[in-house]
Amino acid sequence: MAATDAAVHDTPAGAGHQRTGGISSSLLGMVLFIASEVMFFGGLFGAYFTLRTAAPEWPPPGTPPLEDWYALVLTAILVSSSVTMQLGVYAIRKGNQRVLARYLGVSLLLGLCFLGGQANEYHKLIGEGLTLSSGVFGSTFFTLTGFHGAHVAGGAAFILVVLLRARSGQFTARYHDTVEMCSYYWHFVDVVWLGLVSTIYLLSR
Repeated sequence: MAATDAAVHDTPAGAGHQRTGGISSSLLGMVLFIASEVMFFGGLFGAYFTLRTAAPEWPPPGTPPLEDWYALVLTAILVSSSVTMQLGVYAIRKGNQRVLARYLGVSLLLGLCFLGGQANEYHKLIGEGLTLSSGVFGSTFFTLTGFHGAHVAGGAAFILVVLLRARSGQFTARYHDTVEMCSYYWHFVDVVWLGLVSTIYLLSR
């Protein structure tokens, strides 16, 4: 990835854009990776619906209630981070690295706020008796949200790396595939969360 973005330093003046048509190999690689992740989460969602269909009552009696309003707050935070990420992409497409770095920083901060909010929810639910081993609902809840949280953490690390590179001036309007790749991944974890909120919180009653 670094070689792709840094190639501008070795490109003769007047050379064409790195993508004269179609999608670059690095972006294609990210698309294929996300496709594999879609299948992974599809399997988890499939297991959740299978268990839910087989259960006589869902959530099982005695399950601590999930707070929909709290999930919606987390959703607003993550969706906002996706918006700022895309604004950063628009900025670097115009060659504005300073604005890119600013929006990346905001996206990173919002992502960390989301993770902190999720950790707080875990602490509350565990205190009320909902754990990974407390039953089928607890195991599916923590598995789905836990894997998603791990992906958010990975995405936050990705944003941090891109932010550091942006601050050192490694991206231009022509050469910024890594920024685009990061945005693809961040939008993906956002979409997965929307599916989780709809499935586990809003449609679990």
